[in-house]
Amino acid sequence: MIRKFEIDKLETVMKIWLEANVSAHDFISQNYWQENYKLVEKMLPEATIFVYEKGNAILGFIGLTENYIAGLFVDTNSQSKGMGKALLDHVKESCSQLSLQVYKRNSRAVGFYLREGFVILNEQMDENTGETELVMSWTK
Repeated sequence: MIRKFEIDKLETVMKIWLEANVSAHDFISQNYWQENYKLVEKMLPEATIFVYEKGNAILGFIGLTENYIAGLFVDTNSQSKGMGKALLDHVKESCSQLSLQVYKRNSRAVGFYLREGFVILNEQMDENTGETELVMSWTK
């Protein structure tokens, strides 16, 4: 089931955020994610967030700032089971256009977004990590 995020689940969502980032971005120091944890924890409630819940367990979430996907994360033990696609499809229902940035070296995520109809608009450098990001867009 997909539903709106409730603030009392912030710790669970942040755990997924940290573990998924460390797992997906082995080319970035784990310290980077740990050092940004508190900042993200503070900013996350300002976004529109939907969670994927099975039973009483949150297994993933997507965060939006207007039409910008600030993040899509699935619990590392639950990936490749359709949850990320379900979350993305959920926000596609209410948006006519979406954009995001993804690290070029995160080939699994890049492939996912390409399969889901996103196109690469350009490349840019993330000054915080020194990594190349792809700017991607989807239009209904």
